[in-house]
Amino acid sequence: MPYKLGEVLLSRETIAKRVKEVADEIVRDSNKNEPLVIVGILTGAAFFLTDLVRELPEDMDVRVDFMSVASYGDSTESSGVVRIFHDLKTNIEGKNVIVVEDIIDSGLTLSHLLTLLKGRNPASLKVCVLLDKAERRKTEVKVDYCGFSIPDKFVVGYGLDCASMWRHLKDIKYVIEE
Repeated sequence: MPYKLGEVLLSRETIAKRVKEVADEIVRDSNKNEPLVIVGILTGAAFFLTDLVRELPEDMDVRVDFMSVASYGDSTESSGVVRIFHDLKTNIEGKNVIVVEDIIDSGLTLSHLLTLLKGRNPASLKVCVLLDKAERRKTEVKVDYCGFSIPDKFVVGYGLDCASMWRHLKDIKYVIEE
């Protein structure tokens, strides 16, 4: 294995606190009389999305769907080629949509995905990311809800992986290439 775990960047307690705060921001910005479609990007965002929607109030009309896209494969660098493996089952036309992603760095994957989703005519389309590596941005993407801004280091845990390893970690840790 050419990688090993480094130190903790974000503890599970810090993550939980911030997820609650992001959910509160979403509630403040949402119209409770209209359904909200939360689109999770598999597989990395599943952990974040699950905790996030559990923090939304019971009386809020929330629908959850997933897409599976990839640009990384088994590398720590994005290939820049976005592949869709699983598309939405929900018709988002005329609906308020929030795309939930684990991390944004180059912005290439998310930019491609947002262009695709805008073509489906949602009433609104917002972006919620757990982690933002803004210094790696290659294309501009508006992030409406952000958990944490992080340095340009490869991280794993809480759904983020490195070659399919370490998604299960409760904390977010740095990865060290050997």
